[in-house]
Amino acid sequence: MAYQSTVQVIQRGGKNRQWYLICPAPLAQALEIEKGEVIEGVVEDKHTLLLKRTPRRAEASSARRRPHA
Repeated sequence: MAYQSTVQVIQRGGKNRQWYLICPAPLAQALEIEKGEVIEGVVEDKHTLLLKRTPRRAEASSARRRPHA
């Protein structure tokens, strides 16, 4: 199922703008996205944006601490 989102722009001062893409709740729930989670956007081409989940800090730090067998 596809979910649509509207781009929002907030103007802060002179030329400072921030662009926001809102993630619809059903999509966030299906992906089990948590508050504060970091999502990386990769531009494939002018019409394709790939969103990638970055490793959680706890998972990344525990993976570094594990000794290699």
